[in-house]
Amino acid sequence: MGFVFSKSMNDSLKAQQEFMVMNSRLQVTHTPAAVCRKVTRGRCLHGAGLAASPLERQLLMQNQMRERQTAMQIAWTREFLKYFGTFFGLAAVGLTAGAIKKKNPGVLLPIVPLSFIFAYQYDMGYGTLLQRIKGEAENILDTHSMLLELPKGPLTYEDLEKIRKSQSKFFTEK
Repeated sequence: MGFVFSKSMNDSLKAQQEFMVMNSRLQVTHTPAAVCRKVTRGRCLHGAGLAASPLERQLLMQNQMRERQTAMQIAWTREFLKYFGTFFGLAAVGLTAGAIKKKNPGVLLPIVPLSFIFAYQYDMGYGTLLQRIKGEAENILDTHSMLLELPKGPLTYEDLEKIRKSQSKFFTEK
């Protein structure tokens, strides 16, 4: 049993070491134009394609991660829409047949909320919902920035140290 855990831990350690080596190589090599967001006609504008500063690399990496997460969200929505669209279509046909058979139009009522859900998912996956959300977020940042302030102001290093010290059972004052 211990062998299984140690083997997986060794594999994890190797993967972490490979990541660290690759990360250190990125700090001394060139920034690819495909990764760089300051690209004009396929050329990096950081000067001869040299690597950006560590802060710029971190910002580029964070932006790449954000773009990938957004792409995953859109892809998930599109996949969900396939299944929900099938369910919605079958439910609409079944409820319509039931309403005709029972001669009761009230049987069709569940289609109303289902159609709102379907429309929202379609707009999220294939429509302009993300652009509208982005526009509203920019509006909030520009005109309602006071809503974004944290209670008691931004967190500082001193605040974090106070919290850490108060939660530490083994902290000893020097």
